[in-house]
Amino acid sequence: MGAAPHGRPQPRHRQESGLLRPAGGRAAEDAGPTAARAGTPGPLPALSANGGSDGPSDAVRPTRPGDTTTVEGHSMKIGIIGAGNIGGNLTRRLTALGHDVSVANSRGPETLTALAEETGATPVTAAEAARDAQIVVVTVPVKRVPDLPSGLFDHAAEGVAVIDTGNYYPRERDGRIAAIEDGGLTESRWTERQIGHPVIKAFNGTYAQDIIERARPAGHPDRMAVPVAGDDEAAKKAVRALIDELGFDTVDAGGIDDSWRQQPATPVYGLRAGATEVTEALADASPERTAAFRG
Repeated sequence: MGAAPHGRPQPRHRQESGLLRPAGGRAAEDAGPTAARAGTPGPLPALSANGGSDGPSDAVRPTRPGDTTTVEGHSMKIGIIGAGNIGGNLTRRLTALGHDVSVANSRGPETLTALAEETGATPVTAAEAARDAQIVVVTVPVKRVPDLPSGLFDHAAEGVAVIDTGNYYPRERDGRIAAIEDGGLTESRWTERQIGHPVIKAFNGTYAQDIIERARPAGHPDRMAVPVAGDDEAAKKAVRALIDELGFDTVDAGGIDDSWRQQPATPVYGLRAGATEVTEALADASPERTAAFRG
């Protein structure tokens, strides 16, 4: 899918990566594309960024030597719950970087044999995915979040950081969730309450193929930036460091109550750009959910 420099991806008529389209589009698993800017922005929380700009090319291919940053420090144990477009490509990249990855889906580890053979990741049940993990990625449809095992993080590493890549698509997939639409909760705050653990919202507006194709070393002029929201500063720091290792800059988008700035139909949603443009897009967001993303 092509995109002009510092611009937003142009629409296609097929399902692409893990992204969902507004009403009339085809439902997928993980995230969503850009939509038009709307409304008047509210006050922006303090944002911090590490530089960069958007990158080219988006054909999906396996990671090759030279495409990824080198592993610095130590290998981490990472659990990924959801092996769709985003979860699958994070599995590919994180194993290539030398991390110990366990991956789960809703159908059982026996259905993940091909991904395990390709990457060296360990297929597990969802209940086992967080065991001893320092970072856990929850990348399942929002409507499936309440179905995740209770006590999911009971045996995770102390201080485990949980990444939420999810988006609420009431029309295409998830149905109406009153606590989000009537109760004023952000999507990720609702997810936190379902799983009983704080989350860091990231990758929800990222095209899945970009996780593989658009990684760049720090300081590269075409390095993309990813907005990251969350209340736990230590967890946010860990997630931002991991995203940096994956080959992307980050912009601190505030707390989870501020994460509406990166929900579907906001200017940053699907934006392929660097830290300056991402920061500006977050500032331009409106808290009012557009009709296409209301149930």
